[in-house]
Amino acid sequence: MSIRFTTKARRGMVAMTVAAGLALGVAGCGGGGGDDKKPDTSASASKNGGSKPSSQEGKSETPLAELKGTDGLLLQITSAERDSGGFVTVNGVVKNDGAKSVVIPPQTSGDETEVIAHGPSLGGATLVDSQGKKRYYVLRDTEGRPLTTTGLGNLEAGQTLPVFMQFPAPPASTSEVDLQVPTFSSGSIKISG
Repeated sequence: MSIRFTTKARRGMVAMTVAAGLALGVAGCGGGGGDDKKPDTSASASKNGGSKPSSQEGKSETPLAELKGTDGLLLQITSAERDSGGFVTVNGVVKNDGAKSVVIPPQTSGDETEVIAHGPSLGGATLVDSQGKKRYYVLRDTEGRPLTTTGLGNLEAGQTLPVFMQFPAPPASTSEVDLQVPTFSSGSIKISG
């Protein structure tokens, strides 16, 4: 089953995504009075314990799910949040748990020509609502780009890469879904919000 959106709806989702990204960027730009002396005060504040760690720094948190991939790849899901705009944003980290450098498999992009044309991504990911018997695909913008991390490539041994995926939101009554990413095991995640 494929979910189609009108051009106007897609533009609205893209605009909301950009606005959310800008809001997050602006929120992270605040600093103390010493900004002119040290250009990167947020890093030194984190080292000194002067601020709360960001979601990327909070790697000690227990992930919602761990999906095992090929060649030692591991996808750890850190959050799945329902947004008021009618979509779910899934955040996580891809980690190379192996001893050698590994390429993230191209199959993670899925098999849709329009998505593959925009390069390696997690565009093949889906959320499965077993209760509602529906599958939700990664959203695309008006040019067919998947609303997910793109430009995936090599990961050295021990290296991590933060990733995200956006999907249409299942009904509010659905709080748990299965995340499926090609070449990775599937995992059950709880949606918050």
